[in-house]
This record gives sequence, C-alpha cells and structure tokens, in this order.
Amino acid sequence: MSVDVVFWGVVLARFALPLLIPRYPLPAIVCCLVLDGVDQTIFQAFGFDPPFYQSYDKAMDVFYLSVAYLASLRNWTSQAAVGISRFLFFFRQVGVVAFELSGARFLLLLFPNTFEYFFIAYEAIRSRWNPARFGFAFWAFLAGAIWVVVKLPQEYWIHIAQLDVTDLIADTSWFGPLLAVAVLGLIVVVLFVVRPRLPQPDWTWKLSADPLPTAIDEAHERAAFQAAHRKVFDLAAVEKIFLIGLISVIYGNVLPGVRASSLQIFVSIAFFAVINSAIGLWSARRGRSWDSAAISFAVVFATNIVLVTVADLLLRRGDLALVDTLFFVFLFSILTMLYDRYRPIHDYRATHTPKGADA
Repeated sequence: MSVDVVFWGVVLARFALPLLIPRYPLPAIVCCLVLDGVDQTIFQAFGFDPPFYQSYDKAMDVFYLSVAYLASLRNWTSQAAVGISRFLFFFRQVGVVAFELSGARFLLLLFPNTFEYFFIAYEAIRSRWNPARFGFAFWAFLAGAIWVVVKLPQEYWIHIAQLDVTDLIADTSWFGPLLAVAVLGLIVVVLFVVRPRLPQPDWTWKLSADPLPTAIDEAHERAAFQAAHRKVFDLAAVEKIFLIGLISVIYGNVLPGVRASSLQIFVSIAFFAVINSAIGLWSARRGRSWDSAAISFAVVFATNIVLVTVADLLLRRGDLALVDTLFFVFLFSILTMLYDRYRPIHDYRATHTPKGADA
C-alpha cells in the first residue's frame, strides 16, 4: 500500500471521526483518542516517519477537540460543566498557539489538554447519571483532579521527556509487565473500591446524545431564537472569532504553502466571522433555515467561497493558493456551521436553567 494512501487515509479519518461526536459523544471521542494514539505507529509501520508529526498531531487534536467543545454546547445540561469546559478548551488552545509560534515544548506542559479528559469524564458520568445532580464544586474538583493527577504527568511524559510507550516496551524488558500490573491494579480499584461507592444510576447506559429541548430542537426555532437574542457583534461572535481564529493560526503554522502571518490569518478570520454573523442573523430574521447539517454546510461553504473570491478581487491580489484557500474555507465553514447550530441551544438552556441549579 502506498505511503501517501496511508497518510491521507489517517488524516481523513481524523477529520471524519470528530463529526460523530455531537451525536455519539463518548464512543466517538474515545475513537478519536485511540486514533490519535496509534497514528504515528501506523505511519512508522509503513516506513513513514514525518518530521512535522508534532505540529500535525497538535493540528489534528485541536480540530476534534473543537468539535467536542461545540458538542458540549449542544448537549450538556450542566451550565457549570459548560463554563469549566470553556475555560479548559480555550486555555489549551492558547498554549498550542504559543507552542506553534515559539516551538517551546514546555508550553504544552503549562497549558495541558485537560479539556479532553474532562469531556470524557462528563460523558461517562452522563451515560449513567443525571449531570444536574452534581454542582459546580463537583465539576471543578473533577477538572482539577484530571489536571494534576492525569494530564501534568502525561504532558511531561510526551512533550518534555519525549518518551514513547511502544519504544519502552520494546527496549525495556520490565516495563511491559509493570504496565500490565498497573492497569490490572487500576481495574481492581475501580471494580472493588470505586464502584461500590457510586450512587445508584439514574438510567441504563446512554451512549448517544440526549434529545434537544423541544422548544429549540428544529432549525426554524433556533433561527427564531437567534433573531430575538443575537447581535452581529456580541459575546457569541467574539467566542466564534477566537474559536476559529486560534485553530486557523495553528493550521497556518502547519500547512507548508501558507504565506500569511499568524496575525494576518487571525484578523482575516475575525473579519469573515463578523460577515458570517451578519449574514446568519439576516437569514434568521427572515426565517430562513435548514434542518439538514449537510445543506447548512453547503450554503455556508459556498457563501464563504464567494466572499473570499470577492475580497481577493477587490484587494487586487490575485495570488490565492487554491488548495490552502479551500482548506481554510472548509475549516472555517464547518466550524461556523456547527457553532451557529449549537450555540443557540446552549443559550436557550442557560436562560431556562433555574438560578442556583448548578451551585
């Protein structure tokens, strides 16, 4: 099998799998995590060891974590958990951007990817218990425990010590058995110490996302909510700018054909985000909406292609790199489409959550 086929097959899988997270949060993100862990091994098995793997890996990570964050806006009923996840997500994104601009590995330790495991923990809890029964203190303690106990050692292992589990098992005779004993010990602790102390489950296993609130589960209802509560430039627009702007800066530092500076990329994304917000609000106020995510994406993608082309003609540059431009328009459009579909659901829940419910 061609190395190129393997590489692009893995890249395609790392783009496609995250799109399942909004509907199947726990199984989909676990699959993304597993693929993230084995993709380098797959490359090496076919004799391909890309020197740009570190940047490529971070770029793939931020895409599926961005979709996971947007899924939390769609699905999570605990406003406290959403607030904590928002901080953890953007904190990590800032760290990855700083790493891409400086190349300093210690920044990935200072800005650990706590969000990913917090997302998994929330969804694991939701699969058996109602998240509404847990308050802010519980979710904050959970996030802190993941940060200190899990992520700091892991980030040090990967990015500072630069150790690899596969290599250690192959090179060190005692490491494999020790790891197996540690995993077995963890299973025993979970089964015989943690499990008996867990509260009675609220329901049987739920691996798919919960139904949306009936008052906003259709596209025309979300459009009406946006028309009534959104402005062209508001806090939601600012969040969208930083969400898509930071990930675009990261990809801009990975893709070899990009000539724009990080600041130029971010400012361009901010400009198009505001224009998209204006178009989306105009459309919502006229009651235009699409229930199909595929149709919504096609409309947003086509609109942004036109906007980029017109902007290039007005600026009289004429030097658009076709592949890179299409990639950034694709990235921008899919995240914009998901954000505009899911943010109203979060805002609706926030305005209808009784005060003190997440205390």
